[in-house]
Amino acid sequence: MNQMLSYWEEKSWFSELDYVIVGSGIVGITTAIFLKRKYTDAKILVLDKGIFPEGASTKNAGFACFGSLSELLSDIENMGEENTLNLVKMRWNGLQHLFSITEKHTIDYQQNGGFEVFRAEDFSLQQKCLEHIDKVNEMLFPYFQSTVFRISDADFGLGDCSLMIENPLEAQLDTGKMMMTLMQKAQQLGVIFLFSTEVQSYVDEEDHVRIQTQYNEFQAKKCILATNAFAKNFLPNEDIQPARAQVLLTEKIPNLSLKGTFHMDEGYYYFRNIHGRILLGGARNSDFKNENTTEFGITDSIQKQLEDVLYSVILPNQTHIKIERRWSGIMALGNEKLPIVKSVSQNVACGIRLGGMGIALGTNIGKKLSEMLPL
Repeated sequence: MNQMLSYWEEKSWFSELDYVIVGSGIVGITTAIFLKRKYTDAKILVLDKGIFPEGASTKNAGFACFGSLSELLSDIENMGEENTLNLVKMRWNGLQHLFSITEKHTIDYQQNGGFEVFRAEDFSLQQKCLEHIDKVNEMLFPYFQSTVFRISDADFGLGDCSLMIENPLEAQLDTGKMMMTLMQKAQQLGVIFLFSTEVQSYVDEEDHVRIQTQYNEFQAKKCILATNAFAKNFLPNEDIQPARAQVLLTEKIPNLSLKGTFHMDEGYYYFRNIHGRILLGGARNSDFKNENTTEFGITDSIQKQLEDVLYSVILPNQTHIKIERRWSGIMALGNEKLPIVKSVSQNVACGIRLGGMGIALGTNIGKKLSEMLPL
């Protein structure tokens, strides 16, 4: 044990650990909560290398969604109807699990509907969606018992908008309130958190796992990896591709009428209202090469794409509206869209590759992980 740690620090935080969870995002925290509900006396430590959950859990757009029509059509083409439907179910079930932990009002959950926006340049994609909307609704109806997608007659004053397809089941929430609520729930159950603590390596020793951080080496009975895009450090052979998502936020806009969650271009652009502002993210498809990175940051080329959409589609001819803040988050993608949830070794499991749908998938994965490594 590193001599920098006092006896009290080692005894209180690192001794007699049942579970160590690497990653304090949605997956990590909800795993801890479900484990504590199952094993009330278990000692659980959640580690994160950042001062906030590293990745996207505190940096996302706050969409409680399960896929726009064009995105689902793309998924059907790439992985078939059955896998697409299973993925939708996983996302929707994840949201229901989230609401079993949090009260909707505490996370500012608002079911204002979701809208897919088609511009003039999206004509072929629009036609494809119109041709297949009935087919997708038929696929989803047995599960939701309602029509999911429909042509919208809403008017939000958007520019360069030839059509909108609405999903009344889609909602939005406050990402910060969600993560604060989840952390408070976990702490009330007795879960221990340590931030700015990076796990450098681990070794499964059959009856325990040895874990090395920049401060010390310690052991726990079980270890769960919930680091999403950063899991490549521990699992180099897994199909994980990091993807940076850049976001901008406007200043407050008087009398803003736009309400709901909005998608464009198979989900590569997304925007919403938040506290009288517009939050807009995406454009990764304009520069895949440079955006496939674990480095946080913003780039002029992506931000210009976002600003072009802001002032041509969302706020047409309102260039006087200023940008107040810009940031980025890191997602995890792969050749397949289904997340990776599995045992890595006898005492180690992982829940990673959420495909940019962490809010929808995260709690579902947390529940599954809590059932994989019994004490």
